[in-house]
Amino acid sequence: MIRIERPLSQTFKEFTESSKAGGIILILCTLVSLGVANSTFGPAYIGFWHQYVAGLSIEHWVNDALMAIFFLLIGLELERELYNGELSDLRNAMLPMLAAAGGIAVPALIHFGLNGGTATQAGVGIPMATDIAFALGVLALLGSRVPASLKIFLTALAVMDDLGAIIVIALFYTTDLSFLYLLGALAVFAGLMTMNRVLRVMALLPYLVGGALMWFLMLKSGVHATIAGVLLAFAIPYSSKEDDAKSPSHRLEHILHKPVTFLILPIFALANTGIIIGAGWTTELLSANSLGIILGLVAGKPVGIFLFSFAAVSLGLCRLPLDLAWRHILGAGLLGGIGFTMSIFITNLAFVGANETINASKMAILVASLVAGVAGFVWLKLLGAPLATDTDTNTLDFEAPDTAR
Repeated sequence: MIRIERPLSQTFKEFTESSKAGGIILILCTLVSLGVANSTFGPAYIGFWHQYVAGLSIEHWVNDALMAIFFLLIGLELERELYNGELSDLRNAMLPMLAAAGGIAVPALIHFGLNGGTATQAGVGIPMATDIAFALGVLALLGSRVPASLKIFLTALAVMDDLGAIIVIALFYTTDLSFLYLLGALAVFAGLMTMNRVLRVMALLPYLVGGALMWFLMLKSGVHATIAGVLLAFAIPYSSKEDDAKSPSHRLEHILHKPVTFLILPIFALANTGIIIGAGWTTELLSANSLGIILGLVAGKPVGIFLFSFAAVSLGLCRLPLDLAWRHILGAGLLGGIGFTMSIFITNLAFVGANETINASKMAILVASLVAGVAGFVWLKLLGAPLATDTDTNTLDFEAPDTAR
């Protein structure tokens, strides 16, 4: 057995620390939103988000515009992982990639099994998603009691999970497609890629201006406008050097971390969790759609992540880091059941105009995310100790490729 030290990047450490605080703020905003919505101020509070400004409701501005910035950050994080993170080496990438595939497929199958052929079939994408901020926030609360490589694994898994959700949104939650506007958006993207790869433009401003235009054209095309954020991320120049402060992509990711964590996601929570809790809300949790969401997130996520990971390792496609055991993978799977942001986001797309179904789905998401978060935290607190504890928690132990396990 050969020990290889791999330092955690400064960008990654900043990301996980902000996730810890961001998760706490999201919880507080959700509680405030639920409290106000069910108080005497409820009608005014909900009415505020439905007011129209410049052709869109405030809620739509939050979900279509502000969340495009969130998706931009997700795209930048995915790009970092692909260049010099856990996804940069195919053998290392296979484990979180296949785990994410299992965490997408099994919850979707559970929901479809309960709702296929019904009016709520469109909710199949809701339990597919993992909330990065919440999942890493819970993991950050455990500190050095869990392996550093588990944080890397869960981050890569959640990023790939979000990529899967983005693809699902683009393919299955697109309405009234306008090819003319879509071609215009893709033409802008091609222009931005030319600026990057051919002209080597390193200033951020031209990319941000082009990104805003691409967002507008994508909004008009019928494809959800947040997809423009992901495309913009991959059009911005990236340096393969770790933590290269001069890289436009690195600079933008650093700029966006705090606004997204402490402003955009809290506003999203306030705008989307104003759920009226009626007398029969517990009964509604037993509906086919709500059960599909709850079982998909609480049971489907850990089962899918664990089984696909186990199969990948058993088939020799990849290996576990030296300080991880299968109990850690199961713990990560439990935390993967925290859907929240992405699940709520897909709910709004799946059931447009069906307010009662949206409210019931959001309640199911909140219940499932709470159960998954608590279960994952308790499991890892009791059973999450590293197999080989480093004195320096900022290093990872990996097995050399030619070493037999």
